[in-house]
Amino acid sequence: MKTVAIVQARMGSTRLPGKIMQDAAGQSLLAWHVQRLTRVAGIDRLVVATTVLPADDVVADSAAQLGVDVFRGSESDVLDRYYHAAREARADLVLRTTSDCPLLDPSLVEQLLDYWRRSPTGYDYVSTATPHCFPRGMDCELFTFEALQRAWHEGREADDREHVTPFIYRRPERFRIGRLEAQRPYDDYRLTVDTPEDLQLIRHVLDALGAQAFGLDDIVRLLEQHPDWVALNAQIQHKEFVYAR
Repeated sequence: MKTVAIVQARMGSTRLPGKIMQDAAGQSLLAWHVQRLTRVAGIDRLVVATTVLPADDVVADSAAQLGVDVFRGSESDVLDRYYHAAREARADLVLRTTSDCPLLDPSLVEQLLDYWRRSPTGYDYVSTATPHCFPRGMDCELFTFEALQRAWHEGREADDREHVTPFIYRRPERFRIGRLEAQRPYDDYRLTVDTPEDLQLIRHVLDALGAQAFGLDDIVRLLEQHPDWVALNAQIQHKEFVYAR
């Protein structure tokens, strides 16, 4: 089965506009995210999905310079953007990530892929987005093209169109759903970028670890040594997933 990673990326952001092109340890957050995904075994193709807005020309240009494919679609209907990107790439499985997560652990993505493959009955959707589990910033979702197509055809709520997968993960009666569990909780760590405080923390981590191959455990050990870094964005409110209804 052809596995296509589709990275959600755009310049528009309410709390930190242009965040994915912000510099950290010598390159953009988008570049860090893409480079870490290229280390994942089992991905057949990598696509950056951005919008048709002129403001996102810089995203498309940057992705092309990084040597990955680009798809451009709707700004607000992100489900439509993902569906057409996946269809154009002839994906059987879609790995969804967002470019504001520059520390995404390649080995964690590989664990998610392996978790999907080891299911005796097969899944329609699996993710790392489990309550009280992996830090925000390690979120990734894997789903079949068929599930994505059903969501695209049937999803009518605003959340369905804006956030791509709620139509799937809110309907366990219709889709076979699995979630990769962490061996320990990481509730104290926020590793995504939505605010200037988030960016400051990410810059500290990449300044310290960016010159080497590193994963989530390395990040946690570093943050345990620097509680002042953790405190930078400890009060930022997460955007929460709705796991079922």
